Amino acid sequence: MTTPIRIGVQLQPQHAPNYGDIRDAVRRCEDAGVDVVFNWDHFFPLYGDPDGAHFECWTMLGAWAEQTSRVEIGALVTCNSYRNPELLADMARTVDHISGGRLILGIGSGWKEKDYDEYGYEFGTAGSRLDDLAAALPRIKSRLAKLNPAPTREIPILIGGQGEKKTLRLVAEYGDIWHGFTTPETYPGKARVLDAHCADVGRDPSAIQRSAGVESRSGVSTGEGTKELLANAEALVGLGVTLLTVGSNGPDYDLSAAEALCRWRDAG
Repeated sequence: MTTPIRIGVQLQPQHAPNYGDIRDAVRRCEDAGVDVVFNWDHFFPLYGDPDGAHFECWTMLGAWAEQTSRVEIGALVTCNSYRNPELLADMARTVDHISGGRLILGIGSGWKEKDYDEYGYEFGTAGSRLDDLAAALPRIKSRLAKLNPAPTREIPILIGGQGEKKTLRLVAEYGDIWHGFTTPETYPGKARVLDAHCADVGRDPSAIQRSAGVESRSGVSTGEGTKELLANAEALVGLGVTLLTVGSNGPDYDLSAAEALCRWRDAG
């Protein structure tokens, strides 16, 4: 069965001191036909004023679960280090129920040192954070299986990252969706490594949905910018990616790129 092309938007919860701007952007995403709305799991902006306005990830997802009726929602991605794995599983189950079964549990090992330092988490090393993620994933799945009431469905786990030795091995073992932060140029090599890990653990690589960001360096305010965006999308789809996500920053949350991708998806 062919996997349909889906369009995602990452509403970056930064530089929007009025939460109403984010609420409005979520509504506009659903109205535009977007399939998945993501935020991210940080405590400070990733670009622009490093101490600018910012909101927390999972409380926001609970609000989105109540606000929306059709789109899937999730974090791109949750930082494993910030929450006990059993607690995170319970949070995910709860948002799953609030949304009526529309949560994607996106997770990664974490990387933003300022988040760790300011909130009192041990930063460690890239390797130790990946080891922590490897220990957390089976705990999350075990807790999801014990919760009462159970999740409304088997909550899909999206794993973000492209490290060839550890991250892609975890995707092969636990991931339902892989977001590799790849481009059309880098995707093929990483996909081959993931396929090899799947062979090692006895998993069909086609069982893992492929996800990537898509962008136009010149924006979509011009015809050439839109052409570049859609060419990037077509290249990724040609390689097997089926979830294409664009980012949008506060406070304006321009959705023109997402709208162009939705029109392209529907025309295809």
